[in-house]
Amino acid sequence: MTMLTRRVLLLALTAALVGLLVEPGVATAQIYRWTDAEGAIHFSQGIESVPVRLRSSAVIIAHDRPAPPSEPSAAPPVSGQVKFTPGQPIMVTARINDAGSARLMLDTGAARTVINPAVLATLGVSYDNSQRGTLKGVTGDALVQAVRVESLDVSGAKYGPLLVVSHDTGFGPERGDGLLGRDFLDNFSVTIDNALGTVTLTPK
Repeated sequence: MTMLTRRVLLLALTAALVGLLVEPGVATAQIYRWTDAEGAIHFSQGIESVPVRLRSSAVIIAHDRPAPPSEPSAAPPVSGQVKFTPGQPIMVTARINDAGSARLMLDTGAARTVINPAVLATLGVSYDNSQRGTLKGVTGDALVQAVRVESLDVSGAKYGPLLVVSHDTGFGPERGDGLLGRDFLDNFSVTIDNALGTVTLTPK
């Protein structure tokens, strides 16, 4: 793993699902909120991800649970590359079910991909077999639904089927339609090159 791969940018609200598709006894990891010397707010998984000098002021905001083995089987992933502006949130265009696209913020601290329900409805995503759960964030708990999409395609990096969380993050238009989380990203090696302003998704 390169140094660039380790330099993960946690630039948005970290979403963690509690009680959704998780079997009893599955271990949890804590999600921390912390502020750097410039006053920028960050969210990280595990206290070891917080700079040592800032750990005393870090606050636990959620518990992240890994996806269980009962997730739908998936097609082999394909590689892709995304351009971004260093210092800005990494925004990607995710094509859903080959029907249309959503603008998502790449967030390696988010356990699940979160997409605005209005976008999913526009693209005709079915809620027939959706599953209910609770989304825990900095503003409290919210009841949400997880729905199946057949595929997500980010600049040629395609994976699916996948259960995504139907929820409005409330970020506003400038922050897109939701979050691209680890349920998608963990199928790839994610390399962030700040010098080139690229994120490369390479199949594992």
